[in-house]
Amino acid sequence: MKYDVLQIVGAALMVVFAQGAIRILVDHDNSGFLGWVPGGFPAQLLAHLALVAIGVLVGGHAHARAKALGRRERG
Repeated sequence: MKYDVLQIVGAALMVVFAQGAIRILVDHDNSGFLGWVPGGFPAQLLAHLALVAIGVLVGGHAHARAKALGRRERG
């Protein structure tokens, strides 16, 4: 169960912050969730991309652990 929750959290992080990264690439003035990050556009973009990477890593790790425990199909 905990790996299912971690996989959902990882996917949510990836989706939300990937969308935010695309949004600030298109419209630099719309900083969204991470508007409070000091350093302007470059720092906000890097923060979004770092959180996307964290989401991918968390989701991938959770999926691999669930697969190792036999909770996912091997393939």
